[in-house]
Amino acid sequence: MYKLGLILAGALSTVALLFLVGGVLLIGTHGLSAREQPGPLERWVARQARALAVSKDARQRENPVGDSTQAQADARAHWADHCAACHANNGSGDVEMGKHMYPPAPDMRQSETQQMTDGELFFIIQNGIRMTGMPAWGSGSQHDEQDSWKLVRFIRHLPQLTAEEEQEMQALNPKSPDELKEEQEERDFLNGDQTHEHTEHHHH
Repeated sequence: MYKLGLILAGALSTVALLFLVGGVLLIGTHGLSAREQPGPLERWVARQARALAVSKDARQRENPVGDSTQAQADARAHWADHCAACHANNGSGDVEMGKHMYPPAPDMRQSETQQMTDGELFFIIQNGIRMTGMPAWGSGSQHDEQDSWKLVRFIRHLPQLTAEEEQEMQALNPKSPDELKEEQEERDFLNGDQTHEHTEHHHH
């Protein structure tokens, strides 16, 4: 029995050494550029690390917020303002910021996210995930926790998000100064640039 244990320990050590050598060679070849796509091993390690980061008690927590129309509306507004820059309004991650993270933001409509428990999703929103772009949003306040539980409800709704809901969220997305200027110019054009005309008349 003791001999078998030594053999298993030796085999595991060999595998670990091979992974280490492979990792060093990979870094030597490609560096640590975030432009590279994570390989299968890296994705597996990341999933295991995420699973280990969430305690059993946290995974088993149930969502105290009911799935109401108001909860979904609040969550959509919160998501559009805080989360869409990396995850997109529809949860696909198909936005400039999300695509260029390492690892890239996941498509939260897919089973890898949807099969997680409500408790896991809540824990990740509140505590973030180390060595990824996911920050910790928790502040410890009850109001903040309620907002996070509403977001969990919205994540469950992502696979059924309608075009109307997504369009509504676009109006709530943060705007850059250039985007705000462009929107103002469009409004001025549609209004016949009345402000500009009024200013010219005043000078005459």
